[in-house]
Amino acid sequence: MPAKDASKFTTESINVTATAAGASAQLLYQCPVNFSAVVTFLIVSSGATANKDISIQFYHHEHATYKYMLRTYRMSANSVFVITNTASMLLHQGDKLVCFTDSTGNFDVTLSVEEYFDATRKL
Repeated sequence: MPAKDASKFTTESINVTATAAGASAQLLYQCPVNFSAVVTFLIVSSGATANKDISIQFYHHEHATYKYMLRTYRMSANSVFVITNTASMLLHQGDKLVCFTDSTGNFDVTLSVEEYFDATRKL
């Protein structure tokens, strides 16, 4: 069970350059060994001058599978999309969030997580 009294907050942000899904997608965040994490904030910002597509996948380490959170989402030029408005997402060690786009360098993706030490969690 995670130690709820000993958490730390982390924020990660990337400029998406990957153009393929799965293992070829760009890593946004990976939950560390012996930790569980709660994604509390996830936002996509488009700096493109035209409408472009962005995808975000969740890699579930336990099942070694990628699942789409956002699939080929068409964003307007110079717009922002908040994915986790009031919801949160739970991750365990080895789980990750990856991103890819149809044209490199047009999107910034940022997340904030609260990580909890979980000494009994096994891969």
